Amino acid sequence: MAGLKFRVLLDSKDKSEVFRDIIISDNDNFESFYKAILNAYHFSDDQMASFYMSNEQWDKGHEISLFDMAFGEDPTQILPSVMRTSMMQGYVKEADQKIILVHDFIRMWIFLIELIGYEQEGPETPKTVLTVGNAPAEESKSGDDESIQFETEAEETEEDEFGFGEFEDY
Repeated sequence: MAGLKFRVLLDSKDKSEVFRDIIISDNDNFESFYKAILNAYHFSDDQMASFYMSNEQWDKGHEISLFDMAFGEDPTQILPSVMRTSMMQGYVKEADQKIILVHDFIRMWIFLIELIGYEQEGPETPKTVLTVGNAPAEESKSGDDESIQFETEAEETEEDEFGFGEFEDY
């Protein structure tokens, strides 16, 4: 069993470099990899998460979710895979394979993962072999992203036939 060495970069607003290098056996599954990433960043495992196979432009591709969420779905649709049953060797096909991990869909912690090397022998359990930068506290990021603002109907201003907003001159 070969070892896959990944660089796991935490995407953050402050642009500080925070990453971990993790080696995992190619015979291991994505759930083990997910837990290794959470341990490396001291994050809890009580949130939903998904890996997305990616390309050079970091586009989201095939989804590998933590749980099977297909209850009652149309069985003819292509459904996401599940981490526990998805083996690393079945998805890591390129020398510089890129993967996106979204952890906690409210806070939207995003990890950019890239295959950076191969080892002759993979470890029995995933291992963090390099730590750069201090991981932020998981609670330090709120689910309220200030850059995203939604306008409700009550906040919309309708202009009348003369181009004035409602009640603007009162």
